[in-house]
Amino acid sequence: MIQLIKPYLDYQELEPQFAKIINSGMLTKGEYSKRFPEMLKNYTGAASAFLTTSATTALTMSLKLLDVGPGDEIIVSDFSFPASSNVIEDLGATPVFADVSLDTYNMTLDSVKANLSEKTKAVMFVDALGNPSGLLDIAEFCKEHNLVLIEDAACAIGSRVGETKVGNIADLTCFSFHPRKLLTCGEGGAITTNNPKYAEVLSYKLNHGANADGEFVSFGYNYRMPELACCLGCSQLPRIDDIVVQRRAQARQYAELLEPLGYIAQRADDLTYHNMQSVVFMVPEDVSRDGLCKWLAEQGVESTIGTYCLSATAYYKAKYNNVQPNALYLQRNTITLPCYENVSVDEVCEKIASYRAS
Repeated sequence: MIQLIKPYLDYQELEPQFAKIINSGMLTKGEYSKRFPEMLKNYTGAASAFLTTSATTALTMSLKLLDVGPGDEIIVSDFSFPASSNVIEDLGATPVFADVSLDTYNMTLDSVKANLSEKTKAVMFVDALGNPSGLLDIAEFCKEHNLVLIEDAACAIGSRVGETKVGNIADLTCFSFHPRKLLTCGEGGAITTNNPKYAEVLSYKLNHGANADGEFVSFGYNYRMPELACCLGCSQLPRIDDIVVQRRAQARQYAELLEPLGYIAQRADDLTYHNMQSVVFMVPEDVSRDGLCKWLAEQGVESTIGTYCLSATAYYKAKYNNVQPNALYLQRNTITLPCYENVSVDEVCEKIASYRAS
């Protein structure tokens, strides 16, 4: 089976570090737990970085910082994994789904403007499959309207806009280190911010409410990443730029072979350097995406959908009945293809071409 993705991990490299951690007995709040957020801060250029158990808890904590609750609306990209809207729903606020571009797969400024109301408390921009195209326009709009911009950058480590890395643009940026991400800790997440007030609150809210002196100045949460997971992150972050270069080369190879067959790659705007977290294509109109995925599985190639139209999922459709057409089209007609070190792009494309000819 040609897998969809493989983690960029080397056990031989990690084994002595794991042994050191286990023998020390410091399985949490140890050396790597301190080192990893510092590395993230230095890599992204953000003023502060904080670790969490997942991107979901990172997003939840970001919303809690803003006291989001019943009566509030959060404008959120409609083409994403359900975690993006679930965290809003969980706090009793209303997710307002912004439709997306069929080129970049990201929320459009026009859609944000159309959904703005007196109840809007923040905008959640999702870097679709790692692509931050359009982020600067949304950031400028939020600044003009005194709205906080939360960036769901679960897929976007290593991406940048111009020379500015994701993590150093939005008011609050949330990363994921899930196994399908370019940098994986098994599970885990992070928040970066340049806002000193947000950083101060995060420093104790993510530590059960205790400040640096050990005084419990508030209630708080245990969203800590364990030491072994932090060690995984520390081992991969120095290689992330090289990983992105390799994936971008593979994505170009896919495009050269598939676009003549009518497959259309996700686009990035001129300012954007896309990390290619996922290599995703819109299938031709005469190709069944689900049929193609089934065919590829039979041929030993793993694939999946691009991601979800949140407003069309059973729960949100029943509650809000506001399905966004572009996001729905992308859910039905995009496919994610294998991309990792040494994957045989030629072989995958040959099988796709065979399906089209069958």
